[in-house]
Amino acid sequence: MALFKSIEFAHPFFFWFLLLIPVMVAWYIWRQKQLYGYLNVSTAKGFSAPVKSVVPKLRHIDIVLRSLTLIALIVALARPQSSLSWQNSTTEGIDIVIAFDISGSMLAADFQPNRLEAGKNIAIDFIKNRPNDRIGLVVFSGESFTQCPLTIDHSVLVNLFNDIKYGMINDGTAIGMGLATAVNRLKDSQTKSKVVILLTDGSNNMGSIAPITAAEIAKQFNVRVYTIGVGTHGYAPFPVQTPMGIQYQKALVDIDEPTLQKIAGITGGKYFRATDNEKLKSIYEQIDKLEKAKIDVTEYHKKTEMFLPFAILALLFLTLEFIFKNTLLKGALT
Repeated sequence: MALFKSIEFAHPFFFWFLLLIPVMVAWYIWRQKQLYGYLNVSTAKGFSAPVKSVVPKLRHIDIVLRSLTLIALIVALARPQSSLSWQNSTTEGIDIVIAFDISGSMLAADFQPNRLEAGKNIAIDFIKNRPNDRIGLVVFSGESFTQCPLTIDHSVLVNLFNDIKYGMINDGTAIGMGLATAVNRLKDSQTKSKVVILLTDGSNNMGSIAPITAAEIAKQFNVRVYTIGVGTHGYAPFPVQTPMGIQYQKALVDIDEPTLQKIAGITGGKYFRATDNEKLKSIYEQIDKLEKAKIDVTEYHKKTEMFLPFAILALLFLTLEFIFKNTLLKGALT
């Protein structure tokens, strides 16, 4: 099966001529009926027993060989070619750390099922699409820590990503600390491209490092930061604990977009705003394309003509038909 997958035809329209074969066979059958009659006799007594011969069994070999000749000739005219391709990839090497906000506001339900779960699922899809990169995970809220260091073992990373939840650390939004922790994971990397994807839905209100200070540190270590503001415009439903259980109340979405834009600008990255699941997925796809531009791929293609064996087969079948017609079948066909 693998062999046929690698075969292409330069002129596939020649296969339409295969429709001539049933026409030719039908004409042959009609001609045989016209040339040979039938004689009914009441008894076979008085007739000598027929001499056993292989010739009658080969009577229709000519139409078989002629059909095979035509098939082989049509395949040869369609010009089968083996298509081989390979590529040399020169990768600059990309190390990526995702800095993920897990503060209480990430439970808002303007995303489905909420910002936290939507962000996790879409980020995991992004990770699965980059099997050759080392990727790490930093989570932050009122403080920050490394959930997973840079690794090529993405199955472990995905499991650790699934494990993150609200309440792992004190509540708050320490954007500067989250970015600084991510940069710290990348500063000793020897790769030519180092990236942080910073996702948050709020404004910095905790931590000992200001976001802009963290951005300046990132710039010093040649770390590019893509910032993503998560949340709809205006108001969003936030879960609130009440005596009646969890109730959702509308609250103003407060994303410090100017600071996120400045972080991206300082480090040579880009700022994005995600207002729903599809927008967030699209943002990760854009980042994926931007960073894939760092891979230099040279592709080579080689096609080998394969029509000659079929042309030889057509000639062989034609020769066999000629030999049979002029030797064994000469008397039988006259």
